[in-house]
Amino acid sequence: MFERFTTSAREVVRGAVRHAEDAGAETVGEAELLLALLDRTGGNRTGGSGADSSRTEDGGGRKEGGGGRKEGGGGRKGGARARNDHKGSPAAEVLTALGAHGRRASIERALADVRRRGGITGADVEALAGLGIDVDEIVARVEEAHGVGALATAGFTPDSTPESAPDSTPGPTPESAPGAASARAPRRGRRPLRRPFSREAKSVLERSLRIALARGDKYIGDEHLLLALTARPGVAAHVLADHDVTYIQVERALSVRATKG
Repeated sequence: MFERFTTSAREVVRGAVRHAEDAGAETVGEAELLLALLDRTGGNRTGGSGADSSRTEDGGGRKEGGGGRKEGGGGRKGGARARNDHKGSPAAEVLTALGAHGRRASIERALADVRRRGGITGADVEALAGLGIDVDEIVARVEEAHGVGALATAGFTPDSTPESAPDSTPGPTPESAPGAASARAPRRGRRPLRRPFSREAKSVLERSLRIALARGDKYIGDEHLLLALTARPGVAAHVLADHDVTYIQVERALSVRATKG
């Protein structure tokens, strides 16, 4: 499947791994994929800003350390990616058009709140409040007894449910994911970056393929990853919906982009 990924999609996967590394998470989840997509809008994350990545693609991969030239140089599959990569980052354009880029700080806070609550989304909080359950009060009591962030255990992400046997093969890693050749080497004193993708994140990647095929696309771009994130209920979909970014809106924005050529 990963041979279908465009440069933009590969950057999202690599960026998600970096976010998981920075957060000390054991798995790469939906939240990390969403943050990596927001990076593509030209955010201030070091080492993977959308602005820099877009220039890399528009320049034919000159800053890819040789990897970009290989993708666009030989073979029909590499050529197909190169033909699509020159279009930049559709997901970044859509997220910017829908205002998500300008609300990134709010989105990050919402994701952090979900993590602090042990994976309970804002929608869950409202539903439980209707039953007379004050989630924030419960979290406060737990943290008072066990310390701040007690529910956000080390390595936990909201959707980091591990795969159960027998289907317990690890998800994409920097070595197996798109663009593996340019994955960062582990820093001295730190564990090798071999974090598996959570079951939910792996489902997003698989869903992006189905969405691409349904749209008649022979490649998987970051726009397909964004559609896959918003297509089903999940941490990323809930947080984005709270910030006025839904699957329908993403589809419409992509259609408008396509008509503009």
